[in-house]
Amino acid sequence: MKAIVIEAYGSADQLVEKDIPKPKITEDQVLVKLHATSINPIDWKMREGYLSSMLPYEFPIILGWDAAGIIKEVGTNVTDFKVGDKIFSRPETNPRGTYAEYIAIDKELLAPMPENISFGEAASIPLVGETAWVALVELAEIKAGDNVLIHAGAGGVGSLAIQIAKSFGATVASTASAENEAYLKELGVDTFINYKEQDFESLLSDYDIVFDTMGGDIQKKSFNVLKKGGSLISIAGEPDKELAEEKGIKTGYFFLQPDGKRLAKLGDLIRDGKLKATVGSEFPFTEEGLREAHRLSETHHAKGKIVINIK
Repeated sequence: MKAIVIEAYGSADQLVEKDIPKPKITEDQVLVKLHATSINPIDWKMREGYLSSMLPYEFPIILGWDAAGIIKEVGTNVTDFKVGDKIFSRPETNPRGTYAEYIAIDKELLAPMPENISFGEAASIPLVGETAWVALVELAEIKAGDNVLIHAGAGGVGSLAIQIAKSFGATVASTASAENEAYLKELGVDTFINYKEQDFESLLSDYDIVFDTMGGDIQKKSFNVLKKGGSLISIAGEPDKELAEEKGIKTGYFFLQPDGKRLAKLGDLIRDGKLKATVGSEFPFTEEGLREAHRLSETHHAKGKIVINIK
């Protein structure tokens, strides 16, 4: 099968096409013919070698963390899915990720693909959608009436976090650049903050939840907009525990452990029209297509998700 791999750490030019054997499945897996995947910042961070100590993969490495496709084979222990089913997933990616024509996926990581979206839209959801859900629902325990600040709302994680928060009946503020104001308001943002010209710390107070996707000074300032008993959940670095204790703030920092049942809940929101995928850019499944997609992601200015069309 065709795959796009890296055989050494480095720039986007390390992404090369290679012919490798189709994966074999265990009794607890399905074989999926991929129709689409998407790009996440972890892809190029792994490619550069930034995560080599935390994620010690062996070359050649197939990157990619999002899958949307059709089941072609099922293991003997798989009962909830069958050949021909359309699925989406955030699969385990060691040793093989989703820049490939086929992937073996564990049954507990599968979710039925919503009928009202395309494969490309479905592929844009799993990693960022599950990340936003864990932060807001499982850790911050969001509820109706909460005031929620979501940093970098125009990005892949932020755009879904906004919609998840609104689906729970929260009031949402979000930071982004001026050109994304209309987009964020379309997603449901109640208070838009142009981070280049406005200081969220001086504009907001008594918030229940901050979802930090940026880290650094932004994370530190975020403590000051929270009420006592509020939650600061981050995917960009562990919040200061001493400061949190001093201010009576609950904190959370996590690396996503995927779950098909969680992803199925996001699928329900999509079917109900409460969550929509935002595909900002699409690229072909070629060496140059993947290289261009990585370079765009590295700018930190991609709107929505970057999708790779495999079939």
